[in-house]
Amino acid sequence: SSPNMPTSAPSNHSSRPEDLIGKLNSAITPYEAKLKALRDLKNQIIGNRTKKLAFLKLGAVPSVAAILSDAAAAEGSGGDAWELHDSVLIQSAAAIGSFACGLDAGVKAVLDVGAFPLLLSLISHANDKVVDAGARSLKLIYQSKLAPKYDFFQEKNMEFLLSLLNSENENVTGLGASIIAHSCQTTAEQQSLSEVGVIKKLVSLLGGSLLQRDASLESLSAIIRDNQEVASKFVGTDNGKALNVMIELTKDKYSRTRLLACMCLISIRNTVSPYLQDLGIKNNLVITLLDLLDDPGQVGDESPFVFSSLITEKEDMQKLAFDANAVERMLEHLKKGSFHGKRLQGILLALADLCSKLECCRDRVLHLKVFDFAIDALAHDSAEVRTAACIFLKNISRSVKNLSAGYFMNETVILPLVQLLCDSCTSVQISALRAISNVVVDFKPHKSLFTQSEGVKHLVLLSKSMESAIRINAVCALKNLMFLANNRCKEEILLELTTSTLASLISDPEAAVQEQALAFVRNLISGTLNSIEYVFGEDDLLLHAIGRQLRSSYAYEVLIQGMYTLSNVASGNEFHKEAVMNQLFPSAGNETESILAKFLQSTDNRLRTAAVWTIVNLTFPSSPGACGRVSELQNAGIISMLKNMTNDPCLDVKLRVRMVLGQLLIFGDAST
Repeated sequence: SSPNMPTSAPSNHSSRPEDLIGKLNSAITPYEAKLKALRDLKNQIIGNRTKKLAFLKLGAVPSVAAILSDAAAAEGSGGDAWELHDSVLIQSAAAIGSFACGLDAGVKAVLDVGAFPLLLSLISHANDKVVDAGARSLKLIYQSKLAPKYDFFQEKNMEFLLSLLNSENENVTGLGASIIAHSCQTTAEQQSLSEVGVIKKLVSLLGGSLLQRDASLESLSAIIRDNQEVASKFVGTDNGKALNVMIELTKDKYSRTRLLACMCLISIRNTVSPYLQDLGIKNNLVITLLDLLDDPGQVGDESPFVFSSLITEKEDMQKLAFDANAVERMLEHLKKGSFHGKRLQGILLALADLCSKLECCRDRVLHLKVFDFAIDALAHDSAEVRTAACIFLKNISRSVKNLSAGYFMNETVILPLVQLLCDSCTSVQISALRAISNVVVDFKPHKSLFTQSEGVKHLVLLSKSMESAIRINAVCALKNLMFLANNRCKEEILLELTTSTLASLISDPEAAVQEQALAFVRNLISGTLNSIEYVFGEDDLLLHAIGRQLRSSYAYEVLIQGMYTLSNVASGNEFHKEAVMNQLFPSAGNETESILAKFLQSTDNRLRTAAVWTIVNLTFPSSPGACGRVSELQNAGIISMLKNMTNDPCLDVKLRVRMVLGQLLIFGDAST
């Protein structure tokens, strides 16, 4: 063709997808023509997602797999055309690999048509180029979560894996390592791989080609993760030389190698805590990962997730990251804006981790207006990004100071969060509920904004969800909204929720829902004397529900909340105190031991404290019926139990017990 041919010239008619598939499927197409069609197809789909999807719709994968199968069978029959057969094997394997590369729909099509065992059979082929093509395609399949899980416990499978790792062919060793990275998930799998000497083999690959090195790092990360024994074994390999090699690889010229080396070192650091505590190494990990954010490709997309694994739940690492200007570095990337959703998700999660413990990080994030990007991300197309934005808002609103300043209880934050309560994705709904739970604690009188935005209506609907995780978080949000709410706000919330729904939540099948519902009641009745009346509505419906849970539940968290709720009721007037006594000592009950006696003997400090607080409120000397209640407590053996608790191991319990005994002195004989 002429070198001056314009680049926009129409493609050859025979290269149209329909024509190429027609050639591949035709029984009369000569082998040479099929080979050319395979090459054309492969060249069209490489790196082109749209083309891949178009060919998938036309059934290209079954066509290519059929040719691969025919070529493999024909080779076994001998003949002179082996070079042509090998070329067909190479091109068809490469085409299948291209369909699987970065496209789950492609991987599914490849697996559905049964091409996987065909590719595996190519690994033992006599021609190295065929082996390369098969290994490369299988590696691409193993990058997907859809790839079949490898069973390491079958002896023949383990032997095959070791033969891959011991191969002279770098694509084959890379495949072996990819299988481990994909399929090694349990402690038993890590152990069995370690026992057959895989770690030593992978360490030797760290000195190999770029492909082998990266595959080895990925596999080592999978084998070491959360396994102290295997991680310690790696650290001890070659008297610690392997660890030093890995530390050096964090300075490698290839960005992917640096990322994978960081991943491995973080796995070791998080698993075997005495290692890698040197400040220089910690700083190196922080700075390397922040620098990797600048990578425009997949490495830049993955680096914030690896950064999160370094700092999550670790205040010392979060402080180092803060000092290395992590917030500013991430803000720079948020300002660029035009990047893959995965990177936005990663950056928001990394910022969420940074703000999980440190007030200085939250202040910096608010000061630099990073907040605004998170609000925009609540409306992102990707459910993962929406979830990450909610997690970020949940962590940044953990600050009492910022809640008091009223930064979060405004329409800009509340309206998009309330909208997400109707999201089609459950994980988004749960993350939005958790963010709302923090935001609505707001100490200023802004809670009415939430009721006006139909937030309460949505929370009540979600409290009836079939999904227990949604119910728990919805009731938790309602509980926090009820915290320090004024009377009008309490009325509005209870009107929407209803007493009967609240009573059924107290008796929910899930203990965690019961706990949150009881804590809701505790917040509902705290404050004024009038608030206590809520538990007596609809024939004492709530009070009876609380009593039932205290008599039947075995969950400490439920019993503690229930007991503190009764304690709050017992802080009320004479009528309220007598109602609590009736719950603690029901006249119709046939229990030999009262629940109060059980709780005073509990091994849980918090439950004993709650029980003693209730007694403090029931025996308050200025209340008219206190003397009668003291007699009743004495007859039930409660007073003598309290006298034996003056040296309780828990300081809180000890102080409250002494308070009760001090009150009892006023009643003279009643306390002896």
